[in-house]
Amino acid sequence: MAENIKNSLKKVSVSTREQRLGSVTGYHGDLQDLVSKSRCGTLKNRERCFSQSSLCLSNCAIGQLLGIRDVAVIYHAPSGCCATAAGINVLLRQLAVRIGTVNDTIMVGSDIDEKDAVFGALGYVRDIVKKVDERYKPKAIFVASSCVAGVIGEDIDSLTDELTEELAKPVIPLHCEGFKSRIWASGFDVSDHAIVKRIVKPPKEKRPVINFKNFFESERKQITEIFGELGVKPQFLYLNSTVEELEHLSESLATVCICGTLGTYLGNALEEMYGVPYIRTINPMGIRGFEAWLREIGKVIGKEKEADAFLRREREKYLPEINELKKELKGLKAVIGMGPGYTYEVARVLQELDMEVVWAAAWHYDGRYDNDAVPPALDFLQKNSPNNIGLSVADQQNYEVMNILNRFKPDLYFSRHPGTTVWAIKQGISAVFVADEYMIFGYKGTLSFAKTILDTVRNRSFEKNLAARVKLPYTDWWYKQDDKSMML
Repeated sequence: MAENIKNSLKKVSVSTREQRLGSVTGYHGDLQDLVSKSRCGTLKNRERCFSQSSLCLSNCAIGQLLGIRDVAVIYHAPSGCCATAAGINVLLRQLAVRIGTVNDTIMVGSDIDEKDAVFGALGYVRDIVKKVDERYKPKAIFVASSCVAGVIGEDIDSLTDELTEELAKPVIPLHCEGFKSRIWASGFDVSDHAIVKRIVKPPKEKRPVINFKNFFESERKQITEIFGELGVKPQFLYLNSTVEELEHLSESLATVCICGTLGTYLGNALEEMYGVPYIRTINPMGIRGFEAWLREIGKVIGKEKEADAFLRREREKYLPEINELKKELKGLKAVIGMGPGYTYEVARVLQELDMEVVWAAAWHYDGRYDNDAVPPALDFLQKNSPNNIGLSVADQQNYEVMNILNRFKPDLYFSRHPGTTVWAIKQGISAVFVADEYMIFGYKGTLSFAKTILDTVRNRSFEKNLAARVKLPYTDWWYKQDDKSMML
């Protein structure tokens, strides 16, 4: 059973997804089996005797907070752990310029060395926080603990409590030690825990605002217009938000998210602590997802008629062309490899387009969400899929994906991570990189997505030429191995 949110918020740090949600990184089976084990609580993680790659939860935690416009993040870590800072900085600043704002968030590393690992370095962290506050005047400061800081037991909690009182502003501990969890999505929960526990304030009044948790808000304009039809405004989280805006999240009419994996902790926490309804439908991808999502929003905020009117106009505008494209997509076979918030949603959309999903691999799987229910996307897929799809939890293990692709030889491979997309193309399989979280958003996005698929399968010359000239490291012996044999 998922841990009670109120109990979780009493703790300094949030429990990992393995502990809180029964999440796994190793599974091999099918749709019916996975849902059945999730419902009855018998889902067990399977260990690998060989593991190729993974990510670190700290990147997710810190990456989320760096999108806030007026904060500072002090990463108590060796210099190598801060290697992604430059790329994140460029990305966030470019995204801020796109909507006419400035991302002035600061990230500073404490540069732990061998000496610090023996004697500790909290004194340096204190000096860094005070100098950053003096120079940049952030509205809040986060002190993040790395693997090294966690192993040597650096007490960032006491330090941040002292500095909060001394500086008269929130100085917040962030326990994102990478060794805590194999599931990097645990980092999303770490950042949400910090925001709800130390930034959000109790409500004074309700405002016509809907909290919208997403990654990079590429459809900010469209969503603002859609919500305008319902008489509300979106508060995008956390990219380009401010500390002041975050303080008022408890006053919103509802919380929605573009990805269930991304938003489960924040949505459930705001609902349980402050009564802000969390919309738990399937994601707004494809026709059925978008309609279910918008209708539920309309129902929760008392704008059902307005939501239905908008959907009728959208159907008349886009549905005829979508239906024509479905005739050309019908029967195409697909394999999917993404995070769990998208794997099962994209599988549903492909089925809506009359394609066949022969296998779906998720990088992890949450047995339950924070409301103690099976993730809506998987529940919907199990009840509505025309066939029992083969499923695996692959933890971004490319060698397993390669084996799956070689076995099924699909027409297309869909991924949200370019590394696996490249390997599929090297096998001669056409691939679609679903990088933008809004690539399949609503009717317009579904139409564009269908056109992208057709463009991809109509011209396979690049895949064929590359596959003919690349020697892969995998032998015929490897391809004959069963993925299940790699797990204990």
